[in-house]
Amino acid sequence: MPRLVLLRHGQSQWNLENRFTGWVDVDLTPEGEAQARSAGEQIKAEGVHFDRAFTSVLTRAIRTCTLALQSAGQSDCPVTQDWRLNERHYGGLTGLDKTETAELHGADQVKLWRRSYDIPPPDMAPDSPWSFANDTRYAGISIPATESLKTTLERVQPYWESDIAPLLAGGQTLLVAAHGNSLRAIVKLLFNVGEAEIVHVEIPTGNPLLIELDAGLKPTAARYLDQGRAQPLPLAA
Repeated sequence: MPRLVLLRHGQSQWNLENRFTGWVDVDLTPEGEAQARSAGEQIKAEGVHFDRAFTSVLTRAIRTCTLALQSAGQSDCPVTQDWRLNERHYGGLTGLDKTETAELHGADQVKLWRRSYDIPPPDMAPDSPWSFANDTRYAGISIPATESLKTTLERVQPYWESDIAPLLAGGQTLLVAAHGNSLRAIVKLLFNVGEAEIVHVEIPTGNPLLIELDAGLKPTAARYLDQGRAQPLPLAA
């Protein structure tokens, strides 16, 4: 039966600085690197061997994938990068300090932007210093001005269905090393989580989530390999 490991990237520099990151390409901190290596060690101890790995085009996810595979003794695993696995685009919040933003707009409003299913932050201004218009990684695509979890799901789902799910259906074991919101989108798809429930699902950094699937890609079991840092899973959904 197919198996899937979802791995949120380790701590990034802007995680440490408490800033909204989204598509900004920041690197891992030393702690984030250690989390990625530890994830690989846990994968190795579990005896999980990957046929292929998928990640976003952002450095923090790519390096998490690379370091985890190295620690797992699987550096030769083929890796595919795709922007559709990027973190959600935080629009006009990009680059802002989260605490200062809550003081400016109110904690309730910021909570709506961060945790609601379909309420996005304000659009990123065209002249924003964080604009991705000239980033060659996104040449030829319609770059969003902001995203909610709902619109993040709308770009993740077609990629999941076209590139990832068919390999799982063929019995392969896959690693997806990505971001909190792109991984929540996959969890929503796999576990059929409702819109009201998915806002309460949190994916911890650097903690491999091992999911066992049946032939129809319905989860039969799921658990975090580091149970000391596990978060509740929507297994009953």
